[in-house]
Amino acid sequence: MIAGFLQSRTVNSWGGVRGIRGYIPLIDGGYVTRPDLSLYGLDSQWLIENRGVQPDIVVDNLPGEVMAGHDPQLEKAVELVMQEINAHPMKLPPKPPDLPAYPQRPGF
Repeated sequence: MIAGFLQSRTVNSWGGVRGIRGYIPLIDGGYVTRPDLSLYGLDSQWLIENRGVQPDIVVDNLPGEVMAGHDPQLEKAVELVMQEINAHPMKLPPKPPDLPAYPQRPGF
């Protein structure tokens, strides 16, 4: 039942990826912008716009957790990165030999 709920859930990002290039200055020093760029794919369909990107892993930011100082999405991301690091550890290359000391020059 829970798996079915999670599979049927759609949690997309906002989906607004229009680009803004330039601005129109106002007399009071402010400015107005207008969206004028977007993306479309090789099949001539708009990408992302008005649809958003489906997350790989859905993590809710519940108000109580956020108010308690937690960031569930960040915490999950760190957990997953740490799992990858532990599953695929990498070794740093050995330290190169120390550089030779500079010779003392006369007068220094």
